[in-house]
Amino acid sequence: MNVHEYQAKDLMRKFDISVLNGDIAKTPEEAVKVAEKLGGSVWVVKAQIHAGGRGKGGGVKVAKSLDEVKKYASDILGMTLVTHQTGPEGKLVNQILIEEGCDIDHEYYAGIVLDRDSSKITFMASSEGGVEIETVAHETPEKIIKAAIDPAVGFTPYIGRKLAYGIGLSGDTAKKAIKFFAGLYELYIQKDCAIAEINPLVTTKSGDVLALDAKLNFDSNALYRHKDIEELRDPTEESEQELEAGKYGLSYISLDGNIGCLVNGAGLAMGTLDIIKLHGGNPANFLDVGGGATKDTVQKAFEIILEDSNVKAILVNIFGGIMKCDIIAEGVVAAARELGIKVPLVVRLEGTNVNLGKKILSESGLAIIPADDLADAASKVVEAANGEGA
Repeated sequence: MNVHEYQAKDLMRKFDISVLNGDIAKTPEEAVKVAEKLGGSVWVVKAQIHAGGRGKGGGVKVAKSLDEVKKYASDILGMTLVTHQTGPEGKLVNQILIEEGCDIDHEYYAGIVLDRDSSKITFMASSEGGVEIETVAHETPEKIIKAAIDPAVGFTPYIGRKLAYGIGLSGDTAKKAIKFFAGLYELYIQKDCAIAEINPLVTTKSGDVLALDAKLNFDSNALYRHKDIEELRDPTEESEQELEAGKYGLSYISLDGNIGCLVNGAGLAMGTLDIIKLHGGNPANFLDVGGGATKDTVQKAFEIILEDSNVKAILVNIFGGIMKCDIIAEGVVAAARELGIKVPLVVRLEGTNVNLGKKILSESGLAIIPADDLADAASKVVEAANGEGA
């Protein structure tokens, strides 16, 4: 689950992580009042959407007067902001963050992720802040300092020094950076984050270390432990399909292709998306029905997929374990009949009760396209989506 920048910074303050003062506004008039309350002569007006690249899209402006604060607030509020992370459809800006300005000396990058190769939480830092870390990793990977953290030990001053000195900090500024890194790690652990990214992390002329921007993403499976985090969810930042899927325990993410996917298990779902791409197709969604789906939840999954008018074919890819293939087959047949599915439907079943599941499909009398394996399924659904038959 993502949160807005201002929400991330509110959480960071609770962990004694240095951020700039600021407040949210939903009208130009509120923006001016916030700026007046903050004082000073320079403010930053920042669009609040769940996407990076806001500055390049025109969603971040530096105001040097209250009149400019009002003007930029008027320009940004209500705009559809398009960035490399929003897709061409963009996102509507409903609120802005008004923040005090600061005297930046240098921009850095800091982030924490779970490195699945080492099975450890890994801290990253770079002297190249303000740009996409993927670009730095590709062009100048030597400028990224990494530190894997032993879960039995946790964050230590040694890790902090490795990061701070590695990006060229020294003296009191390095000490402040170490404190910053330690606080960010505590936030990451205590709140079950999936990603914590500060880009840019800045040092000021006076030697302070601050988060100029902040991105926090939380493990949705751990939200039951963090009601305070769950309350930060902004439904306007999620598609209606994603919200509806959540009510039924389905994991759904909209994509921009034309092949609907219904899969059980996140790993298998990712593999399904990959093999569709490998065969020249474009997935329209990620949808994991999980291991405990019923006939009703399968039907709901189909309803959600079909709400996307771009879907030209659907691939059902199920490996029966806890969820048996016959249950999925019954759900597929019921959905096809009750929803009147008109797009080609390719089904690949494997695992528990697979023969029974295939029998249910074959005896249904419906135009369901069976597939022998995943490669066969991907090939058939791509052909079907392209109108080439299967």
